[in-house]
Amino acid sequence: MNSNMVYLSLGSNIGDRESNLAQATMALSINFEISGIKSSSYYETEPLYNQDQPEFLNSVVKFSTTLRPFDVLDVIQKVETMLGRPISREKNQPRTIDIDILFHGDATIETEELSIPHPMISLRKFILIPFAEIEPNFQIPHSNLTLNDLIEHCPDNSRVIRHHMDIQA
Repeated sequence: MNSNMVYLSLGSNIGDRESNLAQATMALSINFEISGIKSSSYYETEPLYNQDQPEFLNSVVKFSTTLRPFDVLDVIQKVETMLGRPISREKNQPRTIDIDILFHGDATIETEELSIPHPMISLRKFILIPFAEIEPNFQIPHSNLTLNDLIEHCPDNSRVIRHHMDIQA
């Protein structure tokens, strides 16, 4: 079985956002087919499409897995459900947790349920900035572009600020 590097975008804007992101990351890490999980810092971001909702906390997570893309999607959907996200929902509404697959190795998939690479990556600073923190030299599969190229040409002018957590010792 080949192991692939997978990158996910996590976002939350309802309830304890830090806890939601931390719990989602923890839930992913207990799957025995996922290893070497690493998370970016958390970033405060303003909602892009529906402004009439609370600000988001976003992160990007990477890990190695032998799971195929649709199996990763199943794991993600279970984690979202576990954290209280309804199965059916409207787009761009507030949510406890939202997890998207950005890349799965160099896979290219275009179906109704799943598009890899994620089609909106180059338009979203709330994905690009945390992604660049954990993978600064990332090369976009099947292209000559790097993550920094995408950041440089990103039309998104929204605010993305590293979140400072109060760590209690």
